[in-house]
Amino acid sequence: MSATRRDFLKLSALFGASAALPLLQACSRRAAADPNAPVTIGYLPILDASPLLLAHGLGLFQQAGIAAVKPVLFRSWAGLVEAFLSGQVNLIHVLSPMSVWMRYSSQAPVRALMWNHTCGSALTVRPDIQQLNDLQGKTVAIPFWYSIHNIIVQQILRQAGLRVVEKNPQAGEVRLTVMPPSDMVAALAAGTIAGFIVAEPFNALAEAKGVGKVLRFSGDIWREHACCLTMMHDHDIENRPEWVQKVINALVQAAAWAKSHRAQAADMLAKQGIQKYTPHDAKVLRAVLQPEPVVWAKYERSGAVRHPDWQQQRIDFQPYPFPSYSQLLIELLQQTHLAGVNTFLQQLHPAAAAQELFDTRFVEQALKQQGLMSAFGLQGWERQETFVI
Repeated sequence: MSATRRDFLKLSALFGASAALPLLQACSRRAAADPNAPVTIGYLPILDASPLLLAHGLGLFQQAGIAAVKPVLFRSWAGLVEAFLSGQVNLIHVLSPMSVWMRYSSQAPVRALMWNHTCGSALTVRPDIQQLNDLQGKTVAIPFWYSIHNIIVQQILRQAGLRVVEKNPQAGEVRLTVMPPSDMVAALAAGTIAGFIVAEPFNALAEAKGVGKVLRFSGDIWREHACCLTMMHDHDIENRPEWVQKVINALVQAAAWAKSHRAQAADMLAKQGIQKYTPHDAKVLRAVLQPEPVVWAKYERSGAVRHPDWQQQRIDFQPYPFPSYSQLLIELLQQTHLAGVNTFLQQLHPAAAAQELFDTRFVEQALKQQGLMSAFGLQGWERQETFVI
């Protein structure tokens, strides 16, 4: 059995109520033993984790008067989620659809508090692939079934008249397979997959190595969509709300800093940085955080960007979790092919679930008190979702 398959099965078990219970009980014991636990971040080495890592690197937690330990890097979503449910880490970023699975399948007492970023993902393909139809009979990798990447790629394949399968793709079909992001560039170079859709910087890495090209940016399909969310435990939210507010204040400050200090953020997050938060080269991270105008113009000519009037960044930062996004997310999940048992999804009412999953009080207060609404281009707490293929 492949490591990817084991990872998915492990997560499937974790998101079952019976398997999650011992971990949640361990989490409760930890919370009782150390009610003033420091901020302990768990993350995967992708740019989705930027606000969490930058808040630590810039000393924003300490400035807020709360203790924080060095963030803990995980290599798989299963490892990260297990550590979070058991209380080994108390602040994580997680794929937005995965948060729905965690809350409603395992019934874990956890909440999403803010977005980590917007956009920041792409469909990258071999250089010989010119259009979506060229993918029929071939394999495309996704980072996880419960991911914004899976939702978006299935929507665009469906519109192109292509059917999604899990094995032996024929004409008119595209096989989707789950693969760790760190393996995707090598698999593309080896020809075992024809493309992948994933968070940055792996799309930029494939470009830098000359083994892939961006066929379409996800943010050019779902305008200013989120990919990863910040999650915390209900016991922290209920028992020490002032601490939670300080944590969110620091994260919102970090997101604002990243938005206006893109090159510096790339340097801090890179393997050349003092903390070595990620294994990625600073040059590759800068290609995502601050692409050259001439490069962006090339994307517009190639069709990777079809909505230049949206004036979006390759990755951007905006922490407020619009309820309209969460509602559409759940509606699209209910239309998406997902491996495993997903009966809980069909029982969800999208609008009600979106309201329950997110606790927006802390990010709203952070934005207003720190005068950062305009820094993120926010004019209120509502927006109209734009999903255009």
